[in-house]
Amino acid sequence: MSFRRLQLEFAAHLRDPENAPPPAGIEPRRMAVYRELFINNVAGLLAGTFPVCKAILGEEGWTGLVRRFYARHKAHTPYFLELPREFTGWLADGAGGAAGLPPFLAELAHYEWVELALSITDADLPAADADGDLISGAPVISPFAWPLAYRWPVHRLSRTYQPEAPPSSPTFIVVHRDHDSAEVRFLEIDAATARLLQLMEESPGIPGAELIERIVAEMPAAEPARLRSEGERMLRTLRERNIVLGAQTGTES
Repeated sequence: MSFRRLQLEFAAHLRDPENAPPPAGIEPRRMAVYRELFINNVAGLLAGTFPVCKAILGEEGWTGLVRRFYARHKAHTPYFLELPREFTGWLADGAGGAAGLPPFLAELAHYEWVELALSITDADLPAADADGDLISGAPVISPFAWPLAYRWPVHRLSRTYQPEAPPSSPTFIVVHRDHDSAEVRFLEIDAATARLLQLMEESPGIPGAELIERIVAEMPAAEPARLRSEGERMLRTLRERNIVLGAQTGTES
């Protein structure tokens, strides 16, 4: 047997021992040690990243899902910390699909993965006047703030709360990392605030007052005065939470 062939058979057996026999000539006891070592490393990493998913599925369901991922998914990176991202994508593509999996599992996995992803993200903070006027000046969103939208109320899902259908309105959450403490936090927001953050990302350099007026124009059913007041209040709240860093330097009137 060539060494290359031995490697392929060895790896195939480790990934899917039920369907791929071990290479000939290797002591079963030693093979068992390798099998457990490899799957336990992957299972341990995923369990630490997706604790709510694991709790909802239970030990048996979670182990089965991880083993399907381990056996069927072809990883695109050698980096161990990238495996949770690939697991999330695998679920989103429906590859983990098996009868009995909750319909919200892919979104819940993404929500749990974001905490890890943001904790290891590296980015330079843009220049901003922390005390600048967010209404006449242009608000600057932190690169460590990720506005997200989900069909399911991912932040509430648990073993005791598993709705059968998504609510009529999406769930908006901004996940943000404090640039001083590096702590990752989650903030549920409404549709108007989610749109405000989206506009900040899409239109940097636009004063806060103009951003709010765009939202007023997009939501004719809402009371304009209330939207303006809420928009100004939310800008202040976002700055207090380091989601907005301040006003863009050189833009205030």
